[in-house]
Amino acid sequence: ILGLAYIWKLLAMLHLERITSVGPRPTGSPENEILTVNFLLEQIEHIKADSASGPHSVTVDVQRPTGSFSIDFLGGFTSYYDRVSNIAVRLEPKAGAQHLMLANCHFDSVANSPGASDDAVSCAVMLEVLHSLANLSTPLRHGVVFLFNGAEENVLQASHGFITQHPWAKQVRAFINLEAAGVGGKEVVFQTGPENPWLVQAYVHAAKHPFASVVGQEVFQSGVIPSDTDFRIYRDFGNIPGIDLAFIENGFLYHTKYDTSDRILTDSIQRAGDNILAVLKHLVMSEELADSSEYRHGNMVFFDLLGMVVVAYPARVGTIINYMTAMATFLYLFKKCSHPSNELAYATAVVILSWLVTLLTVLIIALVGLFLADLVCLVVLLQGVRRLELGELYFDVSLLLWCAALVYLTANDLCSAYVPMLMVAFPLTTKLLLAREFKLRGASVKYSVLYQLGLALPYVHFMFLIWVVFEIFTPILGRSGTEIPPDVVLATLVTLATLFLSSFFLHFIYLARSTKWLLAGLGTVFTVFLVLVLCGMFFPYTADPSSPRPKRVFLQHTTRTFHGLDGQVKSRDSGLWINSFDYTGMQHITPIIPEINDTIRTSCQEDRPFCGYPWFLPVKFLVKKNWYLPAPEVFPKSPIEFQVLSKEQTKWGTVKITFEVKGPSHMSLYLRPHQGASLSSWSFGDGVPQYHLAGEYFIFYSHGLDAPAWNFWFEIQDPSGPEGMISVAISSHYFFGEDQRTVQLEDMLKRFPKWAFPSSWVSTYHMYRY
Repeated sequence: ILGLAYIWKLLAMLHLERITSVGPRPTGSPENEILTVNFLLEQIEHIKADSASGPHSVTVDVQRPTGSFSIDFLGGFTSYYDRVSNIAVRLEPKAGAQHLMLANCHFDSVANSPGASDDAVSCAVMLEVLHSLANLSTPLRHGVVFLFNGAEENVLQASHGFITQHPWAKQVRAFINLEAAGVGGKEVVFQTGPENPWLVQAYVHAAKHPFASVVGQEVFQSGVIPSDTDFRIYRDFGNIPGIDLAFIENGFLYHTKYDTSDRILTDSIQRAGDNILAVLKHLVMSEELADSSEYRHGNMVFFDLLGMVVVAYPARVGTIINYMTAMATFLYLFKKCSHPSNELAYATAVVILSWLVTLLTVLIIALVGLFLADLVCLVVLLQGVRRLELGELYFDVSLLLWCAALVYLTANDLCSAYVPMLMVAFPLTTKLLLAREFKLRGASVKYSVLYQLGLALPYVHFMFLIWVVFEIFTPILGRSGTEIPPDVVLATLVTLATLFLSSFFLHFIYLARSTKWLLAGLGTVFTVFLVLVLCGMFFPYTADPSSPRPKRVFLQHTTRTFHGLDGQVKSRDSGLWINSFDYTGMQHITPIIPEINDTIRTSCQEDRPFCGYPWFLPVKFLVKKNWYLPAPEVFPKSPIEFQVLSKEQTKWGTVKITFEVKGPSHMSLYLRPHQGASLSSWSFGDGVPQYHLAGEYFIFYSHGLDAPAWNFWFEIQDPSGPEGMISVAISSHYFFGEDQRTVQLEDMLKRFPKWAFPSSWVSTYHMYRY
C-alpha cells in the first residue's frame, strides 16, 4: 500500500511538473490551447488504454464553446468568450449511466505566473483520481465527468460553456470543484450546497483528512473576500449543488511568479488525492446522487476538530441546541441576578464600553488596549467588590455577551452560531461542575487546571478558526487595492480575536492577588514593539526564496487614442501605466525608481469610459492610485481592428449600432452613455445590459484559437445632445507572445527591487463617440 501511495504521489508530481514546465498559460496562448491540451489528452488516452479491459468506459470530448453571461462579481459586468477550451472525460460503467457527478479543475493560469497551485496541481490530482477510478474492479453505480477547463482565470468562462452548452451537463447531479487561494497545505471545504446536506454528510463519511468549516462558507459567500470560483457558475447557471475545496496556505505567492511546482509538498498532493478519490467514490456509489432533489432541503452545521474528525448536524437541530443552550444560560444568570447586590448590568455596560474604547483606539494600542481598558475600567469602577466576586462577575459578563451573540446569529439563520454555542455551553457546564470547588477553595491550583480543561475544546477550535482567518486574510490584504488600509483591518482582527479569546480567561486575572505585574509586562511588550515598528524593523516585503512576500505591481505599456464625434483622432499619448495592488502605493518603490512619483499620479477623467485607461477588469473602485510615465508608442504586430458595421433607427425609437472587432485573445469593452441616454438592449448575455457600480458598462472578452471576428450590437435611447449619445472604448491586452514585451517595459522591469513582483504586458486603448 505504501508503495502504491508513493507511485501515486510521484505520478501526480510528474503531471504537475509537465503542466507548469511550459510557463504561464493564459487563455488563448499556445501554451494553454495546444501544449497543455495535448499533454492532458495524451495522459487521458493512456488511462483509457489501461482500463480498456475493465468494467468501465472512458469517453473524451474536447469542447470549444462560445457564449456570454452577466455576473455581479466586482461590481457587476458582462463576460463574452469565443472558442475557449474544455476537456471533458466521461467515466461510467460499460452499460452506461443516467446520473453523473462532476469533478472540475482548470489548467489555465494568469499571465506571468506558472500557476502550479492555481490550478495545475488540481488537474494533476484529477488525472490520478481518474486513473484510480477507471481501474476499479467493481463497476461504479453512477458516472463521473472530469472537466479540465481552460478558461477559469478569465472570470469563470469555460465552466459556463460546459454547464450551459455541453450535452452531458443535463445529467450532472452534483459537483466537486478544486481551487486554490494559496500554495499547498491543506485543502479546505469552504463552500457547499446550496442546501443539499447529503453532500456534507458524504464528505464527513468519506474524507480521510477532513478540513471543513461552515464559518468559511458564510464568510466567503458574504462577499468580504474579493474572489470567486467555478462553484458560482455551476450553482447559478446549472442549478446543481456542490462542494468547493481550495488550498489556502501561503497566499502571498498566489498569482505570482513564485507559484511553482517545487513549492507544493508531495504530502499536500497525497492528502488532496486521498480526499477527492474517497469522496468521489462515495458519491458515485450512493443512492442520493440518482435523485438528489429528494434530499435537497436543509442546511448543515459542519466543522472539523484539528483536521481529525468532522462534526456535522442539520441546521434545524443546531437551532434547537442553540436555543436550549441560551435558555440554560439565561436561567443561570437570572438566578445570579436575583441577589440584590449583583451588579451584572453595571459590569456588562463597563465591559462593552471598554471594548468600544479598545476598537476605537485600535491603531494606537491594538492588542494591549484590551487589558489596559478592561482592567482599569473594571478594577477602578468596581473597586468596592471583593476579589472573588469580581472574578465571578467577569465570568458572568462573558457568558452573557457570548449568549447574546448566540441568539443573534441563530435568529439570523447563520450556521456559524455553533461557535458561540460552544463558547457558552462548555464554560457554563464547567463552572457549574466546579461551583463547589470554587466556593470551598477559591482559585486553587485544582480549580484552575479543571477549569482550563473544561474550556480546552472550544478554545482550541476557536484558536484554529482564528489561524485560518489570518492565513487567508493577511495575504489577501496585500492584493486588495489601494483603498483598504491593511493595518487597520489586521489590528481590528487581532483586537477582536484577543477580546474573544480572553473573555473567560480574564476570570483568572481578576482572581489574582495583584495585576500590577501583568500590566507591567503587557506595557513593556507594547512599548518594545512600538519602538521596533517606528524604527522600521518590520518591512512588509521580502524576496527570501524560502518564504517570499512580494509587493504586487501591474505595468502596462500602452498607447491611448481618443476620437471625436467626427471620427477623427483628437489626441493620442503613450506611457507606462502603473498600478499598485496594495495600500502602500509606490512609497517603497519611489526611492528606487525616482521617476515613479506623485508628479505622474493620474486622476480619473470622468468623461472617458473607465477614466480613459485600459482596465483589464473593472477594479478601478479598488485601485484608485495609479501612475502614468510617458513612453514611446507601442506597435503590436497584431493590432486591434474596430469598425462600425451599421447604425440604424429602429421603429421603436432607439438607435441600433453594430460593431466588428478583431484583436488579441483578451479585450475589454467599455460603454458610457451620455447624460439622458440609456442602453435598452444588447447582444450579450440575456439581452439586458448589466450596470456597473461606476455607472458604466464593462464587457470582458476572450477567445481561444481560430476564433472569428467579434460581432456585437446594442440599442440606445437617442437624446442626441451636442456631445453625442455614447462613448465607446475598447482596450486590447497582449498577455503572451512577442507582442507582450517592449524594450521600455523590459528596462523598467529590471529596475524594480527583488521583493517586488511586477506583472507586465502591452495594451492599447481606443475611444470613440457616437
